[in-house]
Amino acid sequence: MDEETLLFSAGCDAGVVAHCRKTAVIADRYCGAGVDAGLVHSGAFLHDLGRSKTHSIRHAGEGAAIAEKLGLSDEIRDIIQNHTGAGLSEDDCVLLNLPPKNCVPKTIEEKIVAHADNLVKGSREIRIEERMMLISGQSHRSKKNVWRLSMEMELLRE
Repeated sequence: MDEETLLFSAGCDAGVVAHCRKTAVIADRYCGAGVDAGLVHSGAFLHDLGRSKTHSIRHAGEGAAIAEKLGLSDEIRDIIQNHTGAGLSEDDCVLLNLPPKNCVPKTIEEKIVAHADNLVKGSREIRIEERMMLISGQSHRSKKNVWRLSMEMELLRE
């Protein structure tokens, strides 16, 4: 089953699927040497799988649980779990009333997907400056992490 079909069969609406499709297109631009391009593409396409259950901050954890139930790889599950913003530390998760877990992207593939997701609003590509304006109400640390991730990822852009 391809990623788009999987998202629809899980219960995602057309808007979520369009967002995921655009995120995958953008993520593909960052796949140079040493990057598992297939993993990035699939992970980017499936990163919002949890939006089939909720549109809250809990969607990443929900998506990771769905991925596990579907027998998707641990790498895909981790991309889904760790894609929010520039990731969520264990402390961030506690403050957001989520299970205490380190959800910061660790691998280059996880970082690429998190960054690509930051460059999409709905199904429209945006610049990092627009994302920074959209998250202006978040903590200084959160904004700094998104900006740092962006700077790191821009070094990879094809």
